[in-house]
Amino acid sequence: MTNYVNSKKNFKCVPALQQFYTGGPFRLSSDASFLVCACNDELKVVDLATGSVKNTLEGDSELIVALALTPDDKYLFSASRSTQIKLWDLSSATCQRTWKAHNGPVADMACDASGGLLATAGADRNILVWDVDGGYCTHSFRGHQGVVTTVIFHPDPHCLLLFSGSDDATVRVWDLVAKKCISVLEKHFSSVTSLAVSENGWNLLSAGRDKVVNVWDLRDYHCRATIPTYEPLEAVCVLPSGSRLVSVMNQSRTLPETQKKSGAAPVYFLTVGERGIVRIWYSEGALCLYEQKSSDAIISSDKDDLKGGFVSAVLLPLAQGVLCVTADQRFFFYNLDESDEGKCDLKVSKRLIGYNEEIVDLKFLGDEEKFLAVATNLEQVRMYDLSSMTCVYELPGHTDIVLCLDTVVFSGHILLASGSKDHTVRIWDTESKSCICVAAGHMGAVGAVAFSKKAKNFFVSGSSDRTIKVWNFASIPDLGGISKSIKLSSQAAVAAHDKDINSVAVAPNDSLVCTGSQDRTARIWKLPDLVPILVLRGHKRGVWCVEFSPVDQCVMTASGDKTIKIWALSDGSCLKTFEGHTASVLRASFLTRGTQFVSSGADGLLKLWTIKSNECIATFDQHEDKIWAMAVGKKTEMLATGGSDSLVNLWHDCTATDEEEALLKEEEVALKDQELLNALADTDYVKAIQLAFELRRPYKLLNVFTELYRSTHLFQQRTRSGSGTESNT
Repeated sequence: MTNYVNSKKNFKCVPALQQFYTGGPFRLSSDASFLVCACNDELKVVDLATGSVKNTLEGDSELIVALALTPDDKYLFSASRSTQIKLWDLSSATCQRTWKAHNGPVADMACDASGGLLATAGADRNILVWDVDGGYCTHSFRGHQGVVTTVIFHPDPHCLLLFSGSDDATVRVWDLVAKKCISVLEKHFSSVTSLAVSENGWNLLSAGRDKVVNVWDLRDYHCRATIPTYEPLEAVCVLPSGSRLVSVMNQSRTLPETQKKSGAAPVYFLTVGERGIVRIWYSEGALCLYEQKSSDAIISSDKDDLKGGFVSAVLLPLAQGVLCVTADQRFFFYNLDESDEGKCDLKVSKRLIGYNEEIVDLKFLGDEEKFLAVATNLEQVRMYDLSSMTCVYELPGHTDIVLCLDTVVFSGHILLASGSKDHTVRIWDTESKSCICVAAGHMGAVGAVAFSKKAKNFFVSGSSDRTIKVWNFASIPDLGGISKSIKLSSQAAVAAHDKDINSVAVAPNDSLVCTGSQDRTARIWKLPDLVPILVLRGHKRGVWCVEFSPVDQCVMTASGDKTIKIWALSDGSCLKTFEGHTASVLRASFLTRGTQFVSSGADGLLKLWTIKSNECIATFDQHEDKIWAMAVGKKTEMLATGGSDSLVNLWHDCTATDEEEALLKEEEVALKDQELLNALADTDYVKAIQLAFELRRPYKLLNVFTELYRSTHLFQQRTRSGSGTESNT
């Protein structure tokens, strides 16, 4: 090449998406600044401002089953399947105390308003109350005939009552002073999942899977109202009457006069459950003040096969919104959104994904590369903002797992293509967040898709049905005005390989397309008619990835035989073979104007290669399992990798920074070398020895000691000769 290209030598890894929640208990701090989540046998403390894990608390190798935060958010209680309860100091992330509580797993825990008492509900049907400071059990309650599913204290610290719900369909009220059950509330017909106390402290709300909310009067423990919700409920939250949510809902809907004249203190509350929607209720008359029009939690487009729903909900500070959690480990932060017409709605302000399963594919979006599209073992594509690494939105539409992604900028719109196990390719407009095209025609899972590089108006798909197809979307008139997705027809199709097609790549000039397959070959086809040109044979295992060089007439292939090969397009000969991975090479991509490339494999390693010297100049080990996905930014050449460990890492080129640091070190060493010489010249041996140690110069240190010995020896000789002259005189 004529222009000088600065080769890359090193990359700095920044963990972008980390696994922090695998289901089960979680707790939100009182100021909503952090979240504590159960992640298998560990606890992850997540900073909600950045979405990053700021602390990890190691467990006892058993799954975490219950959590409780003290009101001041300084201490955390955790319980695991080992029946051990641990007290954690969150400021130092250390375990302060451990003790055994129940004879079975703990199902729920709660702290009282003062933070001095802890209640634990167990699968052994017992409820225990503990003195936090003393570390001893103060109460032991038994009476439920089933597993105790939920337990809460009365929010008034002067009202020493404890409430418990069980899968025996009862709610019990326990008096902490009398140390006995003072009432059994029997109105449910299924497991009680959630309890809440009203703002004035005189009403108890209980929700269950029998699709009702019961409102109990705590004066005489009678059921004041039963509100049918027509869905199995997982959580009920009381809304303060002066909160913004309640005031706005009251303005948008006038309450009937009969309810206003009833004289009973109204209770506003919200519920979440199997339908995956948030609803706000008014207790008098069982009036639903607000209901979400559609669910953000349900990810299946088939109404007969609904997946998801909410499993828990917590009010945000000052009841400004609500945090809802789904069964597939997604956190939705809802805030009130008021339109210009005065209509109010709860909109998602932030999404956090606790667990991404396997990362199948990644792609940077747009010229600015501010967003990252992520395909996991799910039916939807997730979009992440790289500045905060929060999931800004999802693209549902596929009916099976998404396997591959590609992106292009066409007519000012950033388009994303996704291939799926449902045998289709969908084209998404990322601005309108809608599907504009559907390409259906393959008879197997679509495992590879690639956009045109020059014209940018067609794409090529490869499938497990061993065929490749060319699809053209240039005839679409206005991408921004599409209300319903358009069905595309293939322009060309060919039976390309003898086994599944793993990868497809389009040449920079749109004249050729390359396909890689499990049949151990890569093939070159001429566009647009898919005329066969070359068959590249030489790999001993299936070809996982193919890519054209951006500058030279060659193509690169990565294979399950642990090698990467570069082939000439002129005659199909193998120009170079690169060996170094210890397992299948799953991804490879050119860097630095085609002079280098980066590869990732099933050994969890990322390797940086220089083509001219056939040398691997750097190896990075930041994944614990196979690296299935790798994306390279076209503008910044930033890398993103993801794999079976559910981790997404971002890699930034730090070659220039390393060179600057090395130059500064050289200058510092040169200055110290000069100081050492000056110290020797000034016979400052103490400073010279210190500098020799700092510079790690053993030979210099030997010279200093030699010079010191010589000077001391000469001084002694002069002293002796001087004393001898004086004695003679």
